[in-house]
Amino acid sequence: MNDTESTGPSRRTLLQAAGATVAAYSLTGATAGTARADDRPASADKLVVYPIPSGVPTNAGFSVKARPPGGEWRTVPVYRARAKQIDANTGSGPVFNSSVATFDFKGTVEVAVTSAKGTIGSARIRPLSYGTQFTVDGATVSFTLTEPRNLSIEIDGELFNNLQLHANPIEENAPDPDDPDVIYFGPGLHRTTDNVVKVPSGKTVYLAGGAVLTSRVEFVNVENARLTGRGVLYNSPSGVLLQYSRNIEIDGITVLNPSSGYACTVGQSKQVSIRNLHSYSHGQWGDGIDIFCSEDVLIEGVWMRNSDDCIAIYAHRWDYYGDCRNIVVRDSTLWADVAHPVNVGTHGNTDKPETIENLVFSNIDILDHREPQMDYQGCIALNPGDSNLVHNVRVQDIRVEDFRRGQLLNMRVMYNKTYNTSVGRGVDGVYIRNLTYTGTRANPSTFVGYDADHAIKNVTFQNLVINGRFIGNGMKKPGWYKFTDMMPGYANEHVLNTRFLNAAEATSSSAPEVTSPERATATKNQVFNHLITASELPTSFAAEGLPKGLAVDTATGLISGTAEDNVGSFTVTVSATNSVGTATQSLTLTVQHA
Repeated sequence: MNDTESTGPSRRTLLQAAGATVAAYSLTGATAGTARADDRPASADKLVVYPIPSGVPTNAGFSVKARPPGGEWRTVPVYRARAKQIDANTGSGPVFNSSVATFDFKGTVEVAVTSAKGTIGSARIRPLSYGTQFTVDGATVSFTLTEPRNLSIEIDGELFNNLQLHANPIEENAPDPDDPDVIYFGPGLHRTTDNVVKVPSGKTVYLAGGAVLTSRVEFVNVENARLTGRGVLYNSPSGVLLQYSRNIEIDGITVLNPSSGYACTVGQSKQVSIRNLHSYSHGQWGDGIDIFCSEDVLIEGVWMRNSDDCIAIYAHRWDYYGDCRNIVVRDSTLWADVAHPVNVGTHGNTDKPETIENLVFSNIDILDHREPQMDYQGCIALNPGDSNLVHNVRVQDIRVEDFRRGQLLNMRVMYNKTYNTSVGRGVDGVYIRNLTYTGTRANPSTFVGYDADHAIKNVTFQNLVINGRFIGNGMKKPGWYKFTDMMPGYANEHVLNTRFLNAAEATSSSAPEVTSPERATATKNQVFNHLITASELPTSFAAEGLPKGLAVDTATGLISGTAEDNVGSFTVTVSATNSVGTATQSLTLTVQHA
């Protein structure tokens, strides 16, 4: 049976870094055994499985095994995650147990997932866009992977009693536990006396595979610091707090059901990279990654299943002030059991208006969205309030599956008096390209400007496909119908210059003009992000002459990586191309010492 669906496309307890400002950590619970990899040549298939320490909840809904082809089957432990569903009659709702398993591999790995419920009637593996082929034999689903994947294995339509599998790449360049610049948590359950790990500048917090830490990790007024590994932050008072900091990297960890707060807060910070983060939440306001008043932030390869917004981008709130710009979210999977997968614009500074601009969402699978309240619906919501202006947003190569309850898109210039002290200034310049939705339960999308002075302007759709049907110029429809009627959606009189183009149409009659800064500074051996921006809706980007360790994403225009070249200045030619032509700019990129 193959019931697939597709939409297409040893001293390992704790070492504290010398000079760290954190109180001494205490370890509670037995130390788990170290991870074990198959004894094979470095170039061959490889599998690494990590233990779950005693004291950390597991889930018996599934048993999981994995092996390299022809190798010995290895048991993959299964964590218990928790997920929430809102009851529209009460505003509260039940919390369900779910399952999470993880391993690292290289080459090819075979996986067998057995349901404790017994014989399987139907199964699917999502995101559907991967087209993961599988077989079912009794109670077991079997499949093969040849590259890293974040997957949901769902039996008989279950969305909560499912298995989330994180098949990670083999970890490279793990730090030395004896390095004085490393705060090392080895396999085992770790608690700190104040439930906080404060990371100093220049230090790395490393959570080894099999390490579980029940504390929040904080980067506050620091630079050149990291949180990496294959370990888990579990039941912590929020996951990661990152504020007033620069050159910060988060890579490879899981934030499993914080006791409160968000998985990750980024506030008034610059040069931040968050990669391969896996997040689960079930509490009130259980957001995933929330960004406030920050610049040059990359989120990539994340899996977010949250009980509030998965990704939220705002201006001022609390003690964060300033614009928010140059944010890229790419190659990720979002699942909002409550509220939005993507939410932009709610919070800002009425007294000193701010701008949220240069946002890119690229190559994303949205698996679910469920929100009973109409004010908070939208798989992608652009909802400026508090005198915010949302400007220059690119949404491209997004695949939305059949979510439970909500809207595909919600663009509103709003004055929500629960959160706002003024109406937003508007939305200006949104390019939505290659967005597909396949499903039957979406409410009509909403596009609503507040008034003539607080409008939505210059929104371009290109190759919008709803249930296999292209929506735009050339489609069959009554001449007096609007394209929004065909989505379906509603747009009011304060939505201006909206276009629905087919894939072959020119987005502009003029060549682009590069608008990003002509100078940028990177710190050697630290994360760096620089977003190429341009007018006239370019569809590709390039950069020549980059220092070693940096590369350009031609689809998004993001130059990112870690500068490894000698300190000095480099002349980089950046370019942006649309159907009319190519524009270039000379970028002076300076690499400095940390």
